[in-house]
Amino acid sequence: MRLTSVLLKKVRSKRIMVVLESAVSGHQFNAFRERLADKIEVIRFDPYIQRESLYRERKKIRSAA
Repeated sequence: MRLTSVLLKKVRSKRIMVVLESAVSGHQFNAFRERLADKIEVIRFDPYIQRESLYRERKKIRSAA
């Protein structure tokens, strides 16, 4: 019995871990998002400046299970 290339294909997870970075201070934290979703932008508390700040997705770290 032969295995086809379809059966040997790697399974990609539906979620990925990304780094979010503050637009003001550079503070970073990790978050998960769906692989096919748009890049994340959130307003969240920034501990460096003690105020809310805009966080933008900077880069993908790895796939998530």
